Amino acid sequence: MAAISKQNAVMMNPNETLTHELLEGLAINQRRYGYRACPCRLAKGTIESDRDIVCPCNYRDQDVAEFGSCYCGLFVSPRFIESGLPLKSIPERRKNHGPH
Repeated sequence: MAAISKQNAVMMNPNETLTHELLEGLAINQRRYGYRACPCRLAKGTIESDRDIVCPCNYRDQDVAEFGSCYCGLFVSPRFIESGLPLKSIPERRKNHGPH
């Protein structure tokens, strides 16, 4: 994931506790579904239904550009880190899939 982060000018959240929990959630979903569904969203359990939330999700870049972090907070912008601001809840872009 680090190569993807550098390529898209985002980085993994330096908050080790949060990042560890999210990576563990991704590992659980990998074992459960066979793919890394975002741990902060409700996966349907089929790749066809969940392709948009396989980490890094389809919404990451837009969320990072607009809010400084992705929906779950795993990826952040360098500018967000420099600001020192805490993560905040951001709107769900995924349509017709219910709340996380």
